[in-house]
Amino acid sequence: MDVDLRKLRYFVAVAEELHFGRAAEQLHITQPVLSRQIRALERELRAQLFSRNKRSTELTAAGRQLLEDAPPLLASAQALCRRVQQAAHGASTFTVGFMPGITVSGAVRTFSARHPELSVQVVRTSWDNQIQGVHDGLLDVSFVRLPVDRGGLELRPVFREPRVAALPRGHRLAGKQSISIVDLAAERLLQAPDAVPEWRDLPERISGKGAGPRPAFRTVEEKLEHVATSGGVLVLPLSTAAYYSHTAVTHVPIDDIGPNEACVAWSADRHSPLMPEFADIAVAQQ
Repeated sequence: MDVDLRKLRYFVAVAEELHFGRAAEQLHITQPVLSRQIRALERELRAQLFSRNKRSTELTAAGRQLLEDAPPLLASAQALCRRVQQAAHGASTFTVGFMPGITVSGAVRTFSARHPELSVQVVRTSWDNQIQGVHDGLLDVSFVRLPVDRGGLELRPVFREPRVAALPRGHRLAGKQSISIVDLAAERLLQAPDAVPEWRDLPERISGKGAGPRPAFRTVEEKLEHVATSGGVLVLPLSTAAYYSHTAVTHVPIDDIGPNEACVAWSADRHSPLMPEFADIAVAQQ
């Protein structure tokens, strides 16, 4: 059975919007055309993907499964096209992503010396996009901080390090030798809870989970400014806290949560020996 990627893109748009009209506008096609394409996809897959009535559009069980599987497939197809185009135009680049606080210069220099035919480039990533660039083909490898969705990835552990709480210097916990995660339960977490899984285990009545929406931040620097000026807490790997120092922010070790683990990640769909070679270099330099 062949799957039409265009129809798959149409499906994802409808599945994310749960509204054919809005999805059609997003795709710049008419709603009747979109409906015909979805019906054709359902015939090809021999499965009903949406349950529709006059008031709502909902995903069926088959639709939910397809929404889980479709985005990585579309990303892989886009990455394939990008790599083929680069090869056709003689591009010889190798791109390395890295998260804040992770130093990659040593591994990049060693790898570049082994492969002078390659132009090795580095790209800074963030918690929100640290693996997306790998799936999209923009990054050949990326230094990532766990936890991440491991689907479609090869991961090579590189190092582990303690995690600390970043607090305002006048905070009641500042200056302590160490604290526990429960000590922070009444604070407002200024980062995605997925980055601190232990936070989800704190009792909701004391963890500040109902303190309103989390502010949107783009960088570690912005988060630290918010800690300094408006309060709140960050849980960071030690190297990140040390690298992004702030005169009005201090950090205290958290002694009852596990270390953060950094890995080199690359797409499981790619079989070039360059990616594991780079990972070997990164591990050897720790």
